Amino acid sequence: MVENAFELIQPRPTVEIHLPDGRILSGPRGASLEQFLRSLPEWHDTPIVGAVVNHELRELTFPVMMEARVIPVTTADADGARIYRRSLVFLLEVAFEELFGEAVLSVDHSVSSGGYFCQVHGRSGLSDDELDRLKRHMQKLVEEDIPFERSVVPLSEAIDLFAAKKMTEKAHLLKFRQKESLVLYSVNGHRDYHHGYMVPSTGYLRWFDLRRLNHEGFVLQFPRRHAPRELLPMPDYPKLLTSFRQYGSWLKRLGIENVGALNEAIASGRIREIILVAEALHEQQVAEIARMIMERSRSARIVLIAGPSSSAKTTTSKRLAVQLLAQGISPLPLEMDNYFVDREMTPKDENGQYDFERLEALNTKLLQEHLKRLIAGEEVQLPHYDFKLGRSRPGEVVRLEKDQMIILEGIHGMNPRLLPDFAPEETFRIYVSCLTQLNLDRHNRISTTDSRLLRRIVRDARERGYSAQATISRWESVRRGEKRHIFPYQENADVFFNSALVYELSALKKFAEPLLRQVPFGNPEYIEAKRLLAFLDWFLPVDVDLIPDNSLLREFIGGSILQEFRLWEKPLD
Repeated sequence: MVENAFELIQPRPTVEIHLPDGRILSGPRGASLEQFLRSLPEWHDTPIVGAVVNHELRELTFPVMMEARVIPVTTADADGARIYRRSLVFLLEVAFEELFGEAVLSVDHSVSSGGYFCQVHGRSGLSDDELDRLKRHMQKLVEEDIPFERSVVPLSEAIDLFAAKKMTEKAHLLKFRQKESLVLYSVNGHRDYHHGYMVPSTGYLRWFDLRRLNHEGFVLQFPRRHAPRELLPMPDYPKLLTSFRQYGSWLKRLGIENVGALNEAIASGRIREIILVAEALHEQQVAEIARMIMERSRSARIVLIAGPSSSAKTTTSKRLAVQLLAQGISPLPLEMDNYFVDREMTPKDENGQYDFERLEALNTKLLQEHLKRLIAGEEVQLPHYDFKLGRSRPGEVVRLEKDQMIILEGIHGMNPRLLPDFAPEETFRIYVSCLTQLNLDRHNRISTTDSRLLRRIVRDARERGYSAQATISRWESVRRGEKRHIFPYQENADVFFNSALVYELSALKKFAEPLLRQVPFGNPEYIEAKRLLAFLDWFLPVDVDLIPDNSLLREFIGGSILQEFRLWEKPLD
């Protein structure tokens, strides 16, 4: 009889990681991902700032204890870009505190050229010399290559820390946290919470700049994903910034300037009032746009509406139509998508795939001809595009009545090449986007892109039966098209309409969370679903029955009274 059939074997002192291209790296068990990946020839090309280890996103400080499949994450990837930018914000925060400790720095919103608009509170804005000194101090901290030290502390300790530092909005946010601990990072003795992973040390953050935008603040500029070692020229964004400022003033009026305050309003039962006022502010803005259109109605017979995905362009168009009808103008809606060229004429992208988002995918010549004939009072047979067959077929016959206007919605509405035969004064251009300025706290901003993605996940599931995984998988392509065909032309708008609602993420939470939990582990979209779930965890849910049936949010969660709105579609006599 064998007394001991098993033998205790000590683990090997080394461990292997397997890269996607088949390469295998061997190193000491317990060594960090950074130690493994530094040996790669591409380490000094596109900056590696994280890795996916066995389908989970990890920091470079993560210790490798067992054999693993590892995918390096660079700043050209969405997750890598977030790690870099988040770490850069902390670097700015540390440098600012060391130079201007008596003042408060807030990171408010993004700008399209690659940067965050920042403001200083508690004193006058930074002078040019002070801004230059702040930049030099950040560069000094980068040269010193100081580690980002990570620690997990009890929630009560974190709340006491932020209360002592007079970061009341952070302490308020943690009041509603469900978990009993919090991850803090420290650099040079400065401790703070930042929502997500960091780079290992300040030495990774070599590419940035500080540029004055106006007398109110400056931009922390960082590289875009397609050029991870370059800073792009920064154009002016007067209309975009005006829209953000207006939304910021709305938040102050509502008394909801961060998520902690929103959660307090929900917990105290004040959210009904917040919803009513937020919706009234939207209606007020739509009415003002309708008034502006009325003033231009003699010359501008075409209203162009454009904006990125899930900005609520459809509901905005219908609410605008209601306001115009109330002022005696009956708008005729035209769908730009019906002017697609036949499939074989559609241009292709660099991968040989049909590119439906290029302007050349539209028959702009036919569109212009129809618009001219309609304004002249002629009958026009509109095209109807059969997306299944990829063919244009004859559609309905319409005629524009005297003083009637055309509302034309589509992603190219701000592009001057869409209607080159029309003078600018013959059109009125509205740019619609979800430009949220409600942030977790002064240093943790909420991405407008995340708000739109959550809207789209909920709507796609309800209207098209798409899973969250399917929507997330398409999102990268959607974003690429927006950057090429929408954002470069946004300042051509006559007016911006900000479709963000202060309470919307609390309302979307109920619908989005179950969909995100269904994304299977092991799929590439799982990491994004997990990130969005962690983000939504900061919000208390709101009773969706409190949301008015004409709210823009109803376009995504359902129950919109405007869904079947046809009053603006008059039949041909």
